[in-house]
Amino acid sequence: MTVGRFAPSPSGRIHLGNILCSLLAWLSARQKGGRVVLRIEDLDTARCPRRYALQMEEDLRWLGLTWDEGPGAEEGRGPYYQSERTALYAAALERLRARGLVYPCFCTRAELHAASAPHREDGQVLYPGTCRRLSPAEAAERARTRPPAMRLRVPEETIAFTDGHMGPYEEDLARECGDFLLRRSDGMFAYQLAVVVDDAAMGVTEVVRGADLLASTPRQLLLYRLLDLPAPSFYHLPLLLTADGRRLSKRNADAGLDALAERCLPEEILGKLAYLAGFHPSAAPASAQALLAEFDWEKVPTGDIRLPEGLFPA
Repeated sequence: MTVGRFAPSPSGRIHLGNILCSLLAWLSARQKGGRVVLRIEDLDTARCPRRYALQMEEDLRWLGLTWDEGPGAEEGRGPYYQSERTALYAAALERLRARGLVYPCFCTRAELHAASAPHREDGQVLYPGTCRRLSPAEAAERARTRPPAMRLRVPEETIAFTDGHMGPYEEDLARECGDFLLRRSDGMFAYQLAVVVDDAAMGVTEVVRGADLLASTPRQLLLYRLLDLPAPSFYHLPLLLTADGRRLSKRNADAGLDALAERCLPEEILGKLAYLAGFHPSAAPASAQALLAEFDWEKVPTGDIRLPEGLFPA
């Protein structure tokens, strides 16, 4: 059975881009007769207070995007807040460390930028392997004054896969990614490790998420393999942009549901988003249930989608 999921980070009120992602994830799983899991990715508890998560759950219910497993529903494979699952990430990190695949890193972000380390296309620093060759004695000495982050030793290998929507994608991890973080120096586990552990533990077979995460998929596929976990299929959807081409942002309150909910019914929001995504013939209101008969990945564009001026009330 298909098991899809929506895994939002509750750093603010959800906006139209988050809703589009949750809608497509819900439709893709439901159309296959599958189940939906809701997981709250709140590892950074300072940025993601619980009140935001509770509001997000209320918003999804209001939109009709309900879930079978998650907060307030079936608790068979919980907890469903990442902040309560850190013991699982620690165990996975220890498995990798026991195989000699992890090493401590003492580099700060400022040091990497000062050293003019190369950058990926998405702007992230390509780690040059500065701490990879430290001896155990050298690492122990540095750990006396600074807690280390933990990085994965990336093999010289190209990881390739076929995205269910975007098509073939590959990345030479050593040259295009570098050794990546599994745990930060402050003890917070990295997204790459947490999402792999959680999706496998929750039986997720299909991941639908934004195209901004497409480049992270090869890293996750490597972790699935190293941890001997089954990998899901992936579908990456286009990003929803403002009319002037900016990415929607919770910080900037772009197209947030707090304002939209005062002016629109749930069916109006979903119908317009489905229209922008190419599978609803007009911007007419439609419930999530009604959109099941129309949803088709082949009709969804692969390029970013700009919000037309005036489509949603300001």
